[in-house]
Amino acid sequence: MVTNPKSLENVSLRIPKDYVGQLDVTTTYKNILTQDALRFIVLLHRKFNNRRLQLLENRTILQRKINDKSYQFDFLPETAAIRNNPIWSGPTILAPGLIQRHTEITGPPVRNMVINALNSDVDTYMTDFEDSLSPTWSNLIDGQINLYDTIREKVDFTNESGKNYSMTKTFIESPTLIMRPRGWHMEEKHLYVDGEPISASIFDFGLYFFHNCNELIKRGKGPYFYLPKMEHHLEAKLWNDIFNVSQDCLEIPRGTIRATVLIETFPAVFQMEEIIFQLRQHSSGLNCGRWDYLFSTIKRLMSYKEYILPSREQITMETPFMDTYVSLLINTCHRRGVHAMGGMAAQIPIKDDSVKNNNVMMKVIRDKTRELNKGHDGSWIAHPSLAKICNQVFHSMGTKNQLYKIPTNFSINENIKLLLLPNNELGNIKITEENIEYSIKVTLLYMGSWLQGNGCVPIDNLMEDAATAEVSRCQLYQWVKHKIQTTNNKIITISFVSKLIKDEADRLYKQYNNNTVFYTVAKLLLKDLSSEQTHEFLTVLLYDELIITENPTIESHEQEFPSKL
Repeated sequence: MVTNPKSLENVSLRIPKDYVGQLDVTTTYKNILTQDALRFIVLLHRKFNNRRLQLLENRTILQRKINDKSYQFDFLPETAAIRNNPIWSGPTILAPGLIQRHTEITGPPVRNMVINALNSDVDTYMTDFEDSLSPTWSNLIDGQINLYDTIREKVDFTNESGKNYSMTKTFIESPTLIMRPRGWHMEEKHLYVDGEPISASIFDFGLYFFHNCNELIKRGKGPYFYLPKMEHHLEAKLWNDIFNVSQDCLEIPRGTIRATVLIETFPAVFQMEEIIFQLRQHSSGLNCGRWDYLFSTIKRLMSYKEYILPSREQITMETPFMDTYVSLLINTCHRRGVHAMGGMAAQIPIKDDSVKNNNVMMKVIRDKTRELNKGHDGSWIAHPSLAKICNQVFHSMGTKNQLYKIPTNFSINENIKLLLLPNNELGNIKITEENIEYSIKVTLLYMGSWLQGNGCVPIDNLMEDAATAEVSRCQLYQWVKHKIQTTNNKIITISFVSKLIKDEADRLYKQYNNNTVFYTVAKLLLKDLSSEQTHEFLTVLLYDELIITENPTIESHEQEFPSKL
C-alpha cells in the first residue's frame, strides 16, 4: 500500500482512559489499530469524506423540498436509460459462500454471540456494527477483535462466570460472514482526522477489510458487506469508489468485495435499479429492511397529515404499500441477477408459556412462507431458535436461490401505489392511549440501554434494535405534530405525551434499580418531540451523550500518534 509518510499527521485518538480491552483473548486493540491500518482508513477518509458530507447535505435539501411540497417522489428521469437498458446485470458469478442464503442470522459482534451465530444452522451471519450495536469504544474495537479472531479460528473463550464458548465447525464450514458497517450519517468521535471526526462507515469498513480481506480469501470466502441507510444511488457509487480504491491499495482484484444493500429508506425505493447499477461487479443483492423502511417513510413524509400511520403492529407486510415495495424489490433484483433478501423475524422464544410460544412461531412460519412465495431468496432471523423454521420454509424451494423467479403481478404504476399508505388503504386511523404508552416504553427502554452500551434489547418477546425504536420515536413525533385524536377522544399534544413520558421514566427508574439513565433519555426524547424538526436518527441524538458517558481523554495527538501504539 502506497501512502504519504506523513499520512498520520493531524490525526488524534481519543479513547476512554479506563479502556483495557477484552480479557482472556490473545488479540488486543494494538493489533487492530496498527499504523498501517490507520494510514489506510485515514487515506479513505481524506479522499472521500467531502463527498460523504455533500451527499448528507443533499438529504437535507431533499427534506426541505418535501416539507414545502415542491418535491414529488417518482423514478428519476435522469436515470431512465439505466432502468430501460435490459442488457446490464450484476456479477455474472455469485461469490463463494453467497450462492445460497436461505437463512441469515444477525446480531452484534459480541464474542459469545458471534460464536453462537456461527454455530447455528444458517447459511450466513450478518455481524452488525450498526443498528444492534451501541458504538462505545470497547464495543467497536472488541467487535473488530472478535471478527479478527473468528476468521483465524481463535475465537474460543471462557467468560467471567466460567462458561466456555467454542466453535463447533471450522471457519470455512461455518455460515458465511457478512459485516455491516455504520451508515453514512454516523461519525466516529474517538478518532479525529484534520480536526474532524472520521466517517464511522469508513472506520468500521476499513479496519475490517484491511485486516481480514486476504485471510478471508485464503479461507475460501471473501470480504462481504451489508450497506445500510442509503437514500440515493450516488451514495452507492461512493461505496463502489471506496471498494475500488481499497482493493487497489491492497492489490486485490476488483470485484472481490461483495455488498448487499438494505433498501430501508423511502427515497431509495425509487432508485433500486440504479443502486445495483452503481455497485455492479460488487453487488450481491438488495434486502427488504422493513422496519427502517417504515421509519424512513414516517420521517420523510412527516409534514403530510394525510400520511399519518397507525401504530406499528397494525402495519403488516400484506399492507399494500409494503407488499408493493417487496414485489418491486424482488422484480428488480432478479431481472439484474442478484439476490432479493427478505426481512427480519424479530421474535424470540417465550420459554415459560408454550401456548404463546406456539402462536409466535406460527406467525414466523406464515411470514417466512409469504416471503418464499413472493420470490425472496432467503430471509433474516434474530435468534438461533428460529433457524429451523426459516430453513424448513426456504429449503422447500429445492434450489439454492430463486433468481429465475421474476414477479410481474404488480401495477406498472408502482410509484403511485408505493405512496398509498395505510390511512388511504385501511380507513380511519385508530390510535389508543395504550399505543402511545407502548411507543414511549420501547423508545425509553432502547435509548437507556443504548447509552449503557447495549444496542440489541429484548422487549416483550421481540428483539428491538435501533430500527424498531426509530419507528416508535417517529410515530410519537408524527402524532404530536398533527395533534391526532385517540380512540378515547384525547388530543395527542406535547403536554399530554410529556406526562406519559414522565410516568414511564418513573416506572423504569424503579424497575431497574433506581437507574437515572431513564430520566436522561426522557429529557432527550421530550426535547426531540418538542422540536421543529425531529432528529434524522436516534443514534445521532444519543451519540454525544454516549461519548460524554465514556469520559474520553486524548491519549495521543498528531505526530505523537504512531509512537503511542
